[in-house]
Amino acid sequence: VLALGWFCRGYLLSPPEIRPPVWRVAAFLAGIAVIYGVLQTHFDYLAQHMFFLNRAQHVVMHHLGPFLIALGWVGGTIKRGMPGWARRMIEHRSLAVALRFLQRPLIAAVLFEGLFAFWLIPPIQFHAMLDPRLYALMNWSMVLDGVLFWCLVLDPREAPPARIGFGLRAALAFFVMFPQIVIGAIITFSARDLYPFYDLCGRLYPTISALADQRIGGILCWIPPAMMSVVALLLVLNALRRAEEIAAAADTDPEAAAMAALASRWTGR
Repeated sequence: VLALGWFCRGYLLSPPEIRPPVWRVAAFLAGIAVIYGVLQTHFDYLAQHMFFLNRAQHVVMHHLGPFLIALGWVGGTIKRGMPGWARRMIEHRSLAVALRFLQRPLIAAVLFEGLFAFWLIPPIQFHAMLDPRLYALMNWSMVLDGVLFWCLVLDPREAPPARIGFGLRAALAFFVMFPQIVIGAIITFSARDLYPFYDLCGRLYPTISALADQRIGGILCWIPPAMMSVVALLLVLNALRRAEEIAAAADTDPEAAAMAALASRWTGR
């Protein structure tokens, strides 16, 4: 609610020439909406009673929603809409140091895959599903880690001011795909029920057996995240192409380069 409210206020306070393009606004709002949909509606109850729905929830919280928020790239607009105390808080040196550490490429990749795998360890997930505080921590960690990672990868700017170059961003998008495939395959092809919690709490669809539920959940851990890594790789390569086009235009015609940079904000070309 705060992010959405500050974004709307910041958008109204922003001069027209620096407002994010419509497609970025739509991506950001869609990201907020899908996270809201899996956490603040009846879907959250469903996800507590079927493993495959729980996996769909986590894919949205950790991958799709944060991916769309990062693609929106409206951080500057949100910041302009914040009250002074909130802006001072996010500009504090200690937070900047923490973000620089968390968004180092290796740290970011390990956290991104490690947290997703951590909450899938059967005893840990069992306790997380029973303890409301641990359940909330699991969900918060999924969303925040997803936003941090995808904002690092989908940064449309050159480095600097972006934290890392296009090559490292492309490598991150590509290599995080493989642990996701391994995790999904282990769950999908397991011959025993790894997550007995869902039998204890009562499955919503008795016609779906524990192993069938688990296999569907494993496929959801496997295929959609891997596909999103491919999409992210394509977006990074497209951002690299745009940057090279603008740099080449700047060498020959600075005015044309400025127009190309402005056009890329609106068209994504």
